Amino acid sequence: MTHPETTLPAPVPPSDMADGPRARLTLAIASLGFFLITLDILIVNVALTSIGRELGGGPAGLQWVIDGYTLMFAALLLFAGNLSDRIGAKTALGWGIALFLASSVACALAPTSGVLIAARFLQGGAASIMLPASMALIRQAFPDPRRRAHALGIWAVGGAVAGAVGPLVGGLLTTVNWRLVFGINLPVCIAMLVLLASVATSPRRPSPFDWAGQAAAVVALTASMYGLITGGSEGFGTVTVVASLVLAALSLAAFLLIQARVRNPMMPLGLFRSAGMRISLSVGFAFMMGHFGTVFVVSLFLQQHLGLTPLQAGFAFLPSAAFSIVGNIVSGSLSNRFGTRVPVVVGLTSMVCGLVAMLLTAPLGSPLLVALFLILTGSGGSIAMPQVTAVVLASVPGDKAGTASAVFNTFRQVGGAVAIAVFGALIAGRGGFVQGMQTSFIIAASLLLLTAIASLFIHVPARAQGNAPSRSFMLRRRPPSACP
Repeated sequence: MTHPETTLPAPVPPSDMADGPRARLTLAIASLGFFLITLDILIVNVALTSIGRELGGGPAGLQWVIDGYTLMFAALLLFAGNLSDRIGAKTALGWGIALFLASSVACALAPTSGVLIAARFLQGGAASIMLPASMALIRQAFPDPRRRAHALGIWAVGGAVAGAVGPLVGGLLTTVNWRLVFGINLPVCIAMLVLLASVATSPRRPSPFDWAGQAAAVVALTASMYGLITGGSEGFGTVTVVASLVLAALSLAAFLLIQARVRNPMMPLGLFRSAGMRISLSVGFAFMMGHFGTVFVVSLFLQQHLGLTPLQAGFAFLPSAAFSIVGNIVSGSLSNRFGTRVPVVVGLTSMVCGLVAMLLTAPLGSPLLVALFLILTGSGGSIAMPQVTAVVLASVPGDKAGTASAVFNTFRQVGGAVAIAVFGALIAGRGGFVQGMQTSFIIAASLLLLTAIASLFIHVPARAQGNAPSRSFMLRRRPPSACP
């Protein structure tokens, strides 16, 4: 019998080696995917004013240019997570990239506001396929939780870089022609498709699709966004708005009932048994309310209220995005040194401080102050979110990584879509732009503060492993005599 002291360690898989070229390539492609998805949010925000001048559509039309993307992104993420598990993350990512390429061409050539919105719906659907597949590829390449924390930080840099170049490049391209903000996607998509051919094939886990649940989810999200956006422009007492919100509530109830009873649910309710998962979902929703909503409102504030050019508005976001890159890079190191709770709570608190500062100084109309306080929101989010994502991935078995990431990002995108609908209605209200913007910041800061407090109770045991079950992330429980 072999003695323990003479037992040789198991070979380290190539994806688990620090210098594994295939793991690095996988991480690069996943980061490019996140870059592309984030870019088409931020770059379009800066171009909204120019799009409205050429294609029309009014305030509600501009909201749909953004929410058409985020709506389909959110509505199809759960389907896309199951698709990633069913056909393999690599194949799913390839399909998503190809569809994103085609829809970007359609956006760039759109002759009317209606065509542009339709193309944005298609583009959001493509993004929904790409995101859970890219996260599942990272889990596949980096099974060790400590190395995965660093990998997720680098993956999030893709979004931070898009934040750095998105508003500025968007402003620069818009001064030439706003259609170029969609044309820039083409070389990125082509590069990703070429690199993807060298990535290892992903495992497939066939399972039936939850078509009834998917239909209920699409109806619920579409009806709710229609009700919120139309209610902001026409009033919430109109028959169509009331009917759409009632339909949204009924569809949501039907969706939850289907998920509780169907054999293969697209959003298994068992995922919510983990306290870490529940807290992460609330953080993801609040983060997008604060981040996505702030970018939307501030972009319009700088251009429509203060009269800045698209390029000048893009420069206002540059310092925040630069600090976001740093925050993503150090996030993993902070987590490994101080634990998961510290970067999450500190990051969310920083966002709250930035929003409160912009709320108080909004009447001054100073672009410099806006740029300064955006640093707090941008860097804070970049420190917190990679670790929240790590909690999600470690809260489920490996074969549920695609589904879990899809659920998490569904909550994120719903938060972003709600922010555009609600904040858009507030800034277009009778109280005026500044008052509406201040109310928006109050809502976002309040949600972020609540989730920061909740994040104090995330506990990650030192023994947690990459494939640990959901109990690895639980509420932090200590005896009364324990030190804080």
